[in-house]
Amino acid sequence: MIADRVAAVRDRIARAAARVGRTAGEVTLVAVSKTHPPEAVREAFAAGVRDVGENRVQEAEGKVAALADLAPQGLRWHLVGHLQSNKAKKAAVLFDWVHSLDGAAIGRRLAEAAVAAGRELRALVQVEVGAEQTKFGLDESQLFPALESLRGVGAVKLLGLMALPPYEEDAERTRPYFRRLRALRDRARQEGLIEGAELSMGMSHDLEVAVEEGATLVRVGTAIFGERI
Repeated sequence: MIADRVAAVRDRIARAAARVGRTAGEVTLVAVSKTHPPEAVREAFAAGVRDVGENRVQEAEGKVAALADLAPQGLRWHLVGHLQSNKAKKAAVLFDWVHSLDGAAIGRRLAEAAVAAGRELRALVQVEVGAEQTKFGLDESQLFPALESLRGVGAVKLLGLMALPPYEEDAERTRPYFRRLRALRDRARQEGLIEGAELSMGMSHDLEVAVEEGATLVRVGTAIFGERI
């Protein structure tokens, strides 16, 4: 079942990429396993998934341990939910990617923890593109000062930006948010504030629009694992 869903999602990515002259290989599928057991992640891995996302550090801790045998085979863990400062030390050990940096202070704390753990983390800065008070992320006025403040924090490589736009029943209505994030990414690159061109955007219901607008990582949970348990 999960293998069929993974194949269907990959087909959606490929079709969307082809529409705008991209290749499916330009887009990393991050399968978000929130609330689903390690066995489901193992099944996704068997279907070719190598990047798995978790929303919470404490939930990831058990899964990373249970699936430790897959790490040498290429399993990578992504934190896609909010990172609390008191969880930075654990996050630096558990994850390969952090998509949700939302300030200079947490970025520096994560870097300190990464140095202590002898690791280098790939990170994205979360931008609040929809002005929603209930969501985390930096608004545009805070983004560039934060990136300036994080310049040269070596243990955390800032590779791009992430956004979680407002949910829209009509996925086409998310397009302006994705375009805005891409424009912010381009400006950050031009100013030398990020080291990569990554855009983490798009989920189960709107991944096609995100891929058409330049997503390099899509975070897909329900379409792979089903409804949350």
